[in-house]
Amino acid sequence: MHKFMAASGEQRDMLNFLIFPILLLRLLYSQLWITFSRFQTAKSKHRIVDKSLDFDQVDRESNCVEDVIESDGGLDGRDDQIILTALLMYMGNMVVPGASHLPWWETRGVLIVILLHMGPVEFIYYWLHRALHHHFLYSRYHSHHHASIVTEPITSVIHPFAEELSYFVLFAIPLITMALTGTGSIAAAVGFHSLHHTQFRTNYSLFMPFYDYIYGTVDKSSDEQYERSLKGKEERPHVVHLTHLTQLQSIYHLRFGFSSLASKPYTTKYYMRIMWPLTFASMLLTWIYGTTFTAERNRFKKLIVETRVVPRYSFQYKSLSERDTINNLIEKAILQSEEEGARVTTLGLLNQGSELNGYGELYLKRISLLKTKIVDGTSLAVAVVLNGVPKGTKSILLVGKLSKMAYFLSLSLCKRGVQVEMVQKDEYELLKLRLPPELHGHLVYSDSYTSTEIETSCL
Repeated sequence: MHKFMAASGEQRDMLNFLIFPILLLRLLYSQLWITFSRFQTAKSKHRIVDKSLDFDQVDRESNCVEDVIESDGGLDGRDDQIILTALLMYMGNMVVPGASHLPWWETRGVLIVILLHMGPVEFIYYWLHRALHHHFLYSRYHSHHHASIVTEPITSVIHPFAEELSYFVLFAIPLITMALTGTGSIAAAVGFHSLHHTQFRTNYSLFMPFYDYIYGTVDKSSDEQYERSLKGKEERPHVVHLTHLTQLQSIYHLRFGFSSLASKPYTTKYYMRIMWPLTFASMLLTWIYGTTFTAERNRFKKLIVETRVVPRYSFQYKSLSERDTINNLIEKAILQSEEEGARVTTLGLLNQGSELNGYGELYLKRISLLKTKIVDGTSLAVAVVLNGVPKGTKSILLVGKLSKMAYFLSLSLCKRGVQVEMVQKDEYELLKLRLPPELHGHLVYSDSYTSTEIETSCL
C-alpha cells in the first residue's frame, strides 16, 4: 500500500494494489454462497443428495492445522486457498514479464483466457482429474476431497497441498500466456459437480462437460437427476425442534453462519465486534419482519429432524411487551409442524418458560385437537442431572424456585429413596402438595443449613 501511494502516475501498479482487497471480496463472496447453499439445503426440496451435512465435514473443510498434521500435507479451507492464491499472485506479479502495471481491460487478452480455458485447460483438467481417481493417487490424495459427500461451494477447494498446487499450475496457463503476449488486463486476472461426489467414476470435467460426453464418462443419470431435482421431493419432518437466538452474535453461530463458530460451543469473539453494524441491523430486521425459519435438517436413518429458529434474542424474552409476539410466533410454528405431519414438536429453553406459556400448556389450550406432541425437554434435563448424582447419595438439598424441572427432579429422587431437603418454607409446602402422599416421607423441611453448606452441597 505504501509503495502504491508513494508512486505516481504510470509507476503505480493497480493489480498489485488490488490483489488483497479482491481476495477479501472473494472470501465474502464464498461465505455468502455457503450461507445461501446451507439455508437452501435446510429448507428446499430441490436437493441432489438426500443426506444431512455433518460437522465432521464442516470441521475438516474449515480447519487447516489439524489436517495438515494428520494427513499427507493437506491444505484445507477457503481461507488457506485464498492465502495461497494471494501469495502466488504477488510472486507472479513480481516475476512474470508483463504481469505488472496492467490496464483495466484488454479484449484480446480476455479472448485468449476464454479460448485457452475451453481448450487445453479443460482437456488437461479432465485427464488430471480422471488420473486422480486411479486407486494409487485416489487413496493417497483425492480421497480427502471425496470425504465430503454433501457438496458445498467450499468443497471445490478442499484438496491436499500437492493436488492444490497442480491446479494452480494448470489454471495459471491462460494468465501467464496473456501476460507473456502483452494482452493482460486486471479484468481477466481476477450443480454438475455434486453427482461426481456420489458416482466416483463419472463427471470428471470442470465447467464444460463435453469431454465427459466425448470419452463416455458422463453419468447416465445426470440429465434425469437434474430434472428430478428441479421438480423436487417434498420431505415432511418427523420431529421439529424450536430453538431461539441468545446473544446478538449468536446469529453467526447458526449452521449457515460461520462454520468455525457454528461447530464449537458458543463464545464471544473479540473480532466479531467489527461486525456490530451488521449484527445490529440483523437484530432490527428479525425484530420487525422476522418469522420462524428452518436452520438445519438432519436425517437419522428414516427419522427426519428439523431445527427451526424463533427470531428473538434472550433479552427480548424478558420483555413483557414481547410476550404475546413470541407466543404467536411459537404457536404459528407449532401449527406449521402440525400441518406438515410432525409427530413431535420440542420447545427450546426460553420457548418453554413458565411465565411465557406455562411450559407449552398455553398452546394445548389454544389449539384444539392438536395431534403433534409438544415436548419441553424437562425429562431430558432431569435425566442429565440425575446422571450426575453420585451413587449411594442419601440426601439432596434443593434450593431455588420450584420449576417444572425441580418438581420432576424431586419426584424422581423421592422414588429412588433419596431424601430431598428444602430450606424455603413456601416452596416446601408447595412441593408437598404436588407430590404423591406416599412420597411425603422423603421430603424434609430443614432450617439447619448454613449459607456455606448450601453453596457446596445443593441442587
